Amino acid sequence: MASESNSSSSYVKLLLFMVPLIIVAGLVSLLGPNPSNWVFIPNTSSNDVTKTTTLEKTQVVADKDKVKAVSDDSVFNQSSTPPFSVQPIDQTPQQLDKEKESLNASQVVFNTTSMNDSHIPPEKQNLPRKFSILDRTEAGLLQARDAIRKAKYGNQTQDIDYVPTGPMYHNPNVFHRSYLEMEKQFKVFVYEEGEPPVFHNAPCKNIYSIEGTFIHAIEMNEQFRTRDPEKAHVFFLPYSVAELVAFVYVRDSRDDTPIKKTVADYINVISKKYPYWNRSLGADHFTLACHDWGPQTSQAVPNLYKNSIHAFCNANTSEGFKPAKDASIPEINLRTGTMKGLSGGPSPSKRSLLAFFAGGVHGPIRPVLLEHWENKDEDLQVHQYLPKGVDYYSMLRKSKFCLCPSGYEVASPRVVEAIYTGCVPVLISEYYVPPFSDVLNWKSFSVEVSVKDIPNLKNILMSISTRQYIRMQRRVVQVRRHFEVNSPPKRFDVFHMILHSIWLRRLNFRVHDDQ
Repeated sequence: MASESNSSSSYVKLLLFMVPLIIVAGLVSLLGPNPSNWVFIPNTSSNDVTKTTTLEKTQVVADKDKVKAVSDDSVFNQSSTPPFSVQPIDQTPQQLDKEKESLNASQVVFNTTSMNDSHIPPEKQNLPRKFSILDRTEAGLLQARDAIRKAKYGNQTQDIDYVPTGPMYHNPNVFHRSYLEMEKQFKVFVYEEGEPPVFHNAPCKNIYSIEGTFIHAIEMNEQFRTRDPEKAHVFFLPYSVAELVAFVYVRDSRDDTPIKKTVADYINVISKKYPYWNRSLGADHFTLACHDWGPQTSQAVPNLYKNSIHAFCNANTSEGFKPAKDASIPEINLRTGTMKGLSGGPSPSKRSLLAFFAGGVHGPIRPVLLEHWENKDEDLQVHQYLPKGVDYYSMLRKSKFCLCPSGYEVASPRVVEAIYTGCVPVLISEYYVPPFSDVLNWKSFSVEVSVKDIPNLKNILMSISTRQYIRMQRRVVQVRRHFEVNSPPKRFDVFHMILHSIWLRRLNFRVHDDQ
């Protein structure tokens, strides 16, 4: 009996010891962390276990290096070696549809692994995620990309002002749809920091006039400019390289350090005052410069040079210009600040001169041109200095072809001067990306001649039939609207074409700021 009593007593003690442990284990299972709420997020260097509600580091999705026209199958340029973490934009239509559905959804379920519903309070199941303004901005860009892709095979969209048609465009439907999408949603935030004349000011009456006319136009614009940086697609850094050279550079010093320091200080100010530069490492910021020193000025800040969009007249690929990331813009010499007296010319039948050039000897190409053709042929009028009494623009208007050789830098105002006067441009350059060439098919309305073919220049031009020349000349007249400077700007003019070039490049990447 004593043995049985001792056994019973031991059982009771064991039971009293186990019950609290069972209760504690049950509470832990109910209140402790749910393993199904954890997922693996791959990292390029290691695989870390990260909770899905943890904020991921801001990423920029960028396509920076390959050169493709907007009419290509991919529509958007792709990148092989982007400067930071990327996710290439190269989806199939089915993937685009799925992504649109995801972005437009009213709620998001974060955890995709199996879950025990009994462990989650009912009010927290399928918790809606609040979409940020950036999320909605990127959703709009996604829809624009989809619409542009579909336009390649769609019908021509009607327009009360102008409908792009003809071989002057790589794909007129794609360009038109892209332009309309830009008008519908594109927003630019202009930083207000900085004082004139270096900031918010630029020349409007010389070969750098595009700097001044653009800064003035975007700051006065009510359609594309936004005062709310949260709603901006891109951020404009409104400094003028021409004014930096005029007011900061010490003449003949060959020292660009003061210029670069000014730009670096400026970006330091805005990066501390606003979150947007650091959010994208400068990828959704853009500069505009027509001065030759635009490329070297951008080297003041590594991320400015590598990531930001640069709208340059000096679009020289040998100096770091990247057509997939940067935008080539025209160099326009507005001697009086307006186009008065610059535009217009006679029909092809009234142009008696085969070709014309007049300009100073500088750079490696012009000496070659002058050596072979200066005062050598009546049909090919090539001059370093025009004879007295001969008007420059009169010579442009009486010529069929206008020679546009590069000087020290690849850009030349002669390209636009030729277009204004209805003269077919002859581009003689190396490493030059012509303006708006992601939209415009320059081969349809201009002639490209390599430096080595300068001795054979007359034969090249004479081999173009009269019928072909007339077609090219008419196309020059048709594309003129894209190079015109208007105040206020008009649709499809040079101001809008520059904006469209920036718009295209903004479509090539996404900015992620996960909340």
